[in-house]
Amino acid sequence: MSWNQVGEMNGMKDDLPSTSWDIRQNHITHETIPQILVPTPIKIPAVALDAGAMVHPHIQAPHLLPSPYVEAELPPELIQEGWRKFWSKREGRPYYWNKLSGESLWEMPKTQYDPITDPLGIGGPGQVPPSPMQHPIKRRSTEESVGPPPPKKIALSGPWDLDVPTNVIVLERLPLNMPHPHPVTEAMRYALASKLRLTYRELCQSREGIDAPRESFNRWLMERKTVDMGSDPLLPSHCVPEISMSMYKEIINDIPIKLIKPKFTGDARKQLSRYAEAAKNLIESRNTSPESRKVVMWNVDDTFHWLRRTVGSSFDDYQDRLAHLREQCQPHLTETVKESVEGICLKIYHLSSEYAKKIREKHIEILKEHGISEPRGSGNILSLSRKVWCYPVQFSTPCPRLPSVDFSMDQVKDQTLLRFQGETVNINTPYLHKLEYMYRISCFDDKKLELFLTRVWMLLKRYAAYVGPSHWSQTSLPTPVFDALHKVFQVTFECFASPLNSYFRQYCSAFPDIDSYFGSRGPILDLKIVSGSFVANPPYCEELIHTAIAHFERCLSESADPLSFIVTLPDDLPNSLLKLEASPFRRKQIVVPNLEHEYRHGFQHTMAKNEVNLKSSHGIVIVWLQNNAGYQQWGPTDDRVDVLLEALRPGRPSPVPPPAPNAPTE
Repeated sequence: MSWNQVGEMNGMKDDLPSTSWDIRQNHITHETIPQILVPTPIKIPAVALDAGAMVHPHIQAPHLLPSPYVEAELPPELIQEGWRKFWSKREGRPYYWNKLSGESLWEMPKTQYDPITDPLGIGGPGQVPPSPMQHPIKRRSTEESVGPPPPKKIALSGPWDLDVPTNVIVLERLPLNMPHPHPVTEAMRYALASKLRLTYRELCQSREGIDAPRESFNRWLMERKTVDMGSDPLLPSHCVPEISMSMYKEIINDIPIKLIKPKFTGDARKQLSRYAEAAKNLIESRNTSPESRKVVMWNVDDTFHWLRRTVGSSFDDYQDRLAHLREQCQPHLTETVKESVEGICLKIYHLSSEYAKKIREKHIEILKEHGISEPRGSGNILSLSRKVWCYPVQFSTPCPRLPSVDFSMDQVKDQTLLRFQGETVNINTPYLHKLEYMYRISCFDDKKLELFLTRVWMLLKRYAAYVGPSHWSQTSLPTPVFDALHKVFQVTFECFASPLNSYFRQYCSAFPDIDSYFGSRGPILDLKIVSGSFVANPPYCEELIHTAIAHFERCLSESADPLSFIVTLPDDLPNSLLKLEASPFRRKQIVVPNLEHEYRHGFQHTMAKNEVNLKSSHGIVIVWLQNNAGYQQWGPTDDRVDVLLEALRPGRPSPVPPPAPNAPTE
């Protein structure tokens, strides 16, 4: 069973013409075409191709046979008048179409004369004139239309609005010069990325005696991609410098133990004692300078003496003592473990480079089997000088033959399960329908959707390798917030999203290759923006945020057209907030306290609907970065900001219509 057949079962098959077979069912012909009896179409089985044959899925011969009909069920008089009977797969019932007039009816038409009392039709009105072209016609063939038939609108219910048109203008870009994803290499990439993630945890445990910092590996992937010049879309392989300061700082910060904010006084006392004991054990077991050993041991002994003679100290006393001990000992501990921690960072990077090379070699091998030459270049997106409306990333390389995947439906959980070579991924069926809609309007090399399920499997596998068991890097704003941003600030574009969590159909994402099938415009750092209204909700990686802010400011300074970025950040990223506050393009800044707003879970595409919205434990800062033209058009006036704040309140419905536009005020 193909995905087209699944869509037919769900009532979505005929909403958009996905194949040339479907397009031919929308009948209307010229009056000058003679009557031709078309036999019932028979699908000819596909010819088996050699393994090395080169396949171009975008070069497809259309089916030139219409839908089957049974002439014997129609009276000869109706057949002579040009009526034919066809089957509507969407409605599940027959309809009647007149090849002479182009008229289409659900009920069987009546004859123009009585064949018994007037067998020659003398008393009839004569030949029925063809209907004028300006009359509304239900079905129209592609031969008579000037362009392709307008697609029928699909009503997709879900936390998105895919009908919002773009207002974003960018510089035209060259097609992407990198190979199309293949499920074999995606399975290999997932396995190697999971192995690398496990190696990182084991190195932290064996060398430093700590658990790997939470989300540290994911932030390392994001930070490395800001400087990586390698060819692999996920694993860093060509970075300068090789040691990631993001990973290094996070490991150092958890040595000798990871500190947390205690809730009770007893917890604060225990944490102080644990830190002192861990610092003592570390300095005694490592090679270090006598001066470092002396300073650490003296402060540890002084802390233990203070704990023994002090009874009934307050919570703040223990916290102050811990801060003092850490201030005195941490520089010496850092110097002691510096070489070891740098070794962890280098080991992970070198393994990543080795794994990326293996994946590349396997990918080239698959391409050669299909007669496709190896793409040259780094895979970066290059921009030209012409201004165009923003469009999805396109490939300059042909796609090899892709194997099919097995799928099954879980009616209880309303999920679809996709399986390839024993590896199964699942997705909520409404999100699969969303991906199908975006695939239809964005992917031009697979109009028959023959590769759709395979590419969905690759998409889910890629993001599983990217985020691992944690969802924090994929959280998104609630639906009412996006609705308010669009209504009052005309936002139509997300700077940090994915095909799975995007609200608009225009968005930038991490992977230009696999995400482009579903409408991605590629990474935001590669997009040369001229005009438009954007929302940026970046993942919590300060290096990525700093690079993105610098990119926004560069675009704002180079463009005279209206340009606006609404940036949302958690309030616990002080360095990024300082950079935003110092921006010359900052127009307004507001803070929403913790527990007074929500966010959507990063695994919303696999979770139950009632578990998706979560209250945030941290505050959120919203900053408007706009040039002069953008400020005049989308400035953060009090009325507009009030609508946004109302939408941010937990459990609130979509905001009210926007207030009347007025000039922004200082």
